[in-house]
Amino acid sequence: MKVLVINCGSSSIKFELFDMPAETVEAKGLVEKIGEDSSRLVCRMNGQEVIVARPIQDHDAGLRLIVEALTDSEHGGISDVSAIGAIGHRVVHAGEAFAAPVLLRDEVVQALEDHVELAPLHNPPNLLGIKVAREVFPDVPQAGVFDTAFHQTMPPKAYIYPVPYEYYTEHRVRRYGFHGTSHRYVSERAAVMLDRPLGETNVITAHLGNGASIAAIEGGRSVDTSMGMTPLEGLVMGTRCGDIDPALMPYLARVTGQSMAEIDKTLNKKSGVLGLSGLSNDMRTLAKAADEGHERAKLALSIYCYRLKKYIGAYTAVLGRVDALVFTGGIGENQSSLRAKAVEGMGLMGFEIDAGRNDATRAVEADIATESSRSRILVIPTNEEVMIARQAFRLASE
Repeated sequence: MKVLVINCGSSSIKFELFDMPAETVEAKGLVEKIGEDSSRLVCRMNGQEVIVARPIQDHDAGLRLIVEALTDSEHGGISDVSAIGAIGHRVVHAGEAFAAPVLLRDEVVQALEDHVELAPLHNPPNLLGIKVAREVFPDVPQAGVFDTAFHQTMPPKAYIYPVPYEYYTEHRVRRYGFHGTSHRYVSERAAVMLDRPLGETNVITAHLGNGASIAAIEGGRSVDTSMGMTPLEGLVMGTRCGDIDPALMPYLARVTGQSMAEIDKTLNKKSGVLGLSGLSNDMRTLAKAADEGHERAKLALSIYCYRLKKYIGAYTAVLGRVDALVFTGGIGENQSSLRAKAVEGMGLMGFEIDAGRNDATRAVEADIATESSRSRILVIPTNEEVMIARQAFRLASE
């Protein structure tokens, strides 16, 4: 079965075509800058790169261009759209409505509409992609795979905030967590690498990209995670602040005269390592600058690693026994110096990194712990798309 995975952003559509259950990637690409004169499609099919540069007015036009490319007689991966047996959509937020991937029937789409206020930046483009795909592929089973669903196994002590309980019951205020598809994928791969049953494996998974989160996973089930009601809580990130004193917002409103909306934008878009360094949110740039003596780049990296180390320690306490610490995401998979700093001095907690293995590992599955380390330290490249394809294939086959 051919399964098309779609991830719609506000001005882009990422896609990947899988042959299931073999999980062979037959095409992947991106429609970018939708609504701009410089919009284009860039994809790779049958070993060839295909670029189509032309105005793409909206997501409807973008998705139809993807279909056109996939069915192109010269470069396309399929003969016609009837070859696609299922579609999987990445959806950021489903609140408490769904604890697992579901087929996108009308009532499900309505439930997602009802949760837009919980993810006003992400859910609208996700919903738009669903709407367009259902029009373009009216007879194809389509599945929603939610970033929040994996964390629905957290106990109340982990997800309830210590604010008036009515905020939860009346306004849905709670920790939801994000990056769930990635955390699930790498935790399952970790169990395979450790040769342990998933239900008997405890891991801490650190998804480190421009957005970053860490999760405590007990027996394949998320029991805590760093992101909260929104992706702003938790670790220091590229442009997001992570954990701060919530009283900072009204204080800044008083002393700067900024509106709460302006402060919210600053905390999401101008903070994190970008705000600390005043230089960049790219870890490669910061690492180079720090090596050259840039003091604020050094500060940004030290705070980033310090906060990460604190969460690793906290989740070790939560789990009691940690079979593996997993690094994933663009930063986690590639930045060996950051991995080393994050577990530096944590030998008594069971984490001992092998410097040689660590330095030699870039974006491949590897165990970078010393032989004597009580907990393994793994690097596992994430693959959210294949996880979405698996879920869509399963639902369409039932």
